[in-house]
Amino acid sequence: MPEGDTVHLAAGRLDAALAGHRLVRGELRHPRWSTHDLAGRCVVGVTSVGKHLLTRFDDGMSLHTHLRMDGAWHVYPAGRRWRGPAHHVRAVLAVPEHVAVGFRLHDMALLPTTAEHRLIGHLGPDLLGDGWGPAAAAEAVRRLAAHPEREVGLALLDQTVLAGVGNLYKTEVCYLLGVSPWTPVGRVDAARAVALSRELLSRNAGRPEQSTTGDLGRHAAYWIFERSGQSCRRCGDVVASAAQGSDTAERIAYFCPTCQPGPHPPLRATAPRRPQHPGSRQPRW
Repeated sequence: MPEGDTVHLAAGRLDAALAGHRLVRGELRHPRWSTHDLAGRCVVGVTSVGKHLLTRFDDGMSLHTHLRMDGAWHVYPAGRRWRGPAHHVRAVLAVPEHVAVGFRLHDMALLPTTAEHRLIGHLGPDLLGDGWGPAAAAEAVRRLAAHPEREVGLALLDQTVLAGVGNLYKTEVCYLLGVSPWTPVGRVDAARAVALSRELLSRNAGRPEQSTTGDLGRHAAYWIFERSGQSCRRCGDVVASAAQGSDTAERIAYFCPTCQPGPHPPLRATAPRRPQHPGSRQPRW
């Protein structure tokens, strides 16, 4: 599922292409909304709230979309060929100079802008929201610490706690905190967890490339995310992985058994661990 910074970037690109322009084409190819023609409406703006996208129109209506695991919005110059199969298209919003095409948008709703809270009111503070500040940070810390027995990896993914963290940033935040993803929240510095989440998302919000190490290189961007079986960049131990959560909330958790002490599932046999070496990298947190 896309992280909050990816959705934030998509909102910015959609807003730059559509805001202030009247739709010359507005198709919703979704079973529930296919009879609604949006052509003629002026786009007031596009914004993100956590992992939700809201396209607002001058008639007081909003189009809500959620990318889920595989959805995407593409923006093209008018007349440019689309990069994706037509049967995956769920929305087409065209203005004179650009067209925004929504692919594989499973979640969609058209509702009054004043009723957006029905779909996003349950969310915790938005880590990339314009209203982020001391009050929002304190509320995020309060929500994160509210259930001290909960596994921190699951709590960070809970969008009702703080909005925007996905599996990538959950993994890297736990690593930078030096705790196993299965560590109870009550044994974690909740304020630092929120600050790290905000910092990592903010650092990557304006670009398609994501990095938590400060290096944008293809094989150097992350500390341990998706690096199971490889050496930890800091200590040289073998990065492990295991499922965390259940049903639709299940995700793969990556962790370094040495750098992240705490509870975790039994580890499978792995290749011999490499000892720490003088040149190993150190997080700057």
